[in-house]
Amino acid sequence: MSEKIIPVIMAGGKGTRLWPLSRASAPKQFIQFVGDRTLFQATLERVSDSTAYEAPIVITNEDFRFLVAEQAREFGIELSGVLLEPSARNTAPAVAAAAAYALKKFGDGATIQVLASDHEIIADEHYTKAIQVAYKTARAGKLVTFGIAPTEPATGYGYIEVGASLPAGANSVKRFVEKPDAANAKKMLDAGGFVWNSGIFMFGAQQVLEEIRELAPAVATAAVEAIEKAKGDLDFIRLDAEAFDKAPNISIDYAVMEKTKNAAVVPASFTWSDMGSWDAVWKLGSQDASGNVVLGETTLIDTRNSLVFSRHSHLAVQGLEGVAVIASEDAVYVGRLEDSQNVGALVKHLASAKSTAALTQTHPTSYRPWGGYTSILNGDRFQVKRLFVTPGKKLSLQKHHHRSEHWICVKGTAEVTVGDEIKIVRENESVYIPQGEVHRLANPGKIMLEMIEVQTGSYLGEDDIIRIVDEFGRG
Repeated sequence: MSEKIIPVIMAGGKGTRLWPLSRASAPKQFIQFVGDRTLFQATLERVSDSTAYEAPIVITNEDFRFLVAEQAREFGIELSGVLLEPSARNTAPAVAAAAAYALKKFGDGATIQVLASDHEIIADEHYTKAIQVAYKTARAGKLVTFGIAPTEPATGYGYIEVGASLPAGANSVKRFVEKPDAANAKKMLDAGGFVWNSGIFMFGAQQVLEEIRELAPAVATAAVEAIEKAKGDLDFIRLDAEAFDKAPNISIDYAVMEKTKNAAVVPASFTWSDMGSWDAVWKLGSQDASGNVVLGETTLIDTRNSLVFSRHSHLAVQGLEGVAVIASEDAVYVGRLEDSQNVGALVKHLASAKSTAALTQTHPTSYRPWGGYTSILNGDRFQVKRLFVTPGKKLSLQKHHHRSEHWICVKGTAEVTVGDEIKIVRENESVYIPQGEVHRLANPGKIMLEMIEVQTGSYLGEDDIIRIVDEFGRG
């Protein structure tokens, strides 16, 4: 039995409210917004103290498994397990599966802390104290949630009305309140005694599983069976699809926290944001003298209190106030910061049109277990990509039926297999891959390898890849 906290990190969400940077295939938890880490890596850092925490359990899906593994490796964090959900079933089944896995791995006394992978938190002394209070309260048999002291009448968060004090320093829960309109949010802020519902939890794994069995039995049955029948795949644990798919699609708040008599809340004053809008990113960013937060190549004149991000082009903004201007490689969003909670409605509109649906799903930059690629130019019977390969990694041994490829090395050193020949390709050198020829690209060096790939042929889709040998287990 472990006396340490077992972190459970939810990393499977596909939210698009931070479009155009965040998309279904590249969601916000794996993107750098502020600082030199992704939100997922910042979450890993908060649970990296081995005196207090066991190695984390991560729950994600098939599409993000290599992103999880690579970003944890890049940050030097060992994981207790990466659970792959076969389908999206909200947070109650995910918590139940994680609790069952924690009991199996760490024993009956396991205490788990459930964290979202896409929150921005300043882990100061207020945060540390809240964790200590939550741990003591959870060990006393309570199901604990963290309540954040509100700083404004926000309408994007749920609220909790705080009840009587409990022995370990937490409080009972009077009631949960749905996301309010502006008038009700102001009333709660003026009245006091309300906190934002952070979506962070702490409870005994056995305790929460028993509560789920009582209050949402179909969730518990499906999740436990999915763990019992799970299969290992490289460093991942695949939950049994037939069992897990039977779980109702319901949140842990609705399934348990709003019904249980054992709910407790730890009111806390640490800095927290769910990074659910561009307005939230602006508030947490480093503002200049004019209140602007900028990233990338930008020029601002007579512009105040704005967020300006560019991933590709040079952005020039003049004479505006309180706006978000966000440019990815293939799309630009411009809107008032105060309206940024409604970006989701815009994304739904884009997704409903055939001509723009792809802009909500895929990103020009795609990540793979070996690195990734960025689409630079597409034309009739040709396309150009920038490949980047992590040191020590290699692509699968593969061939294409419908295209040939020309690779130019622009940074680093490449080891290229073409048929039976292996050659070293250095900066400013190139190699040709004939259509149908078996080939492989590897990075034997110490720095990131960058290649420009020019594809030509009758069909250039990603599904024209016949993998012969793949160290990542892909077909």
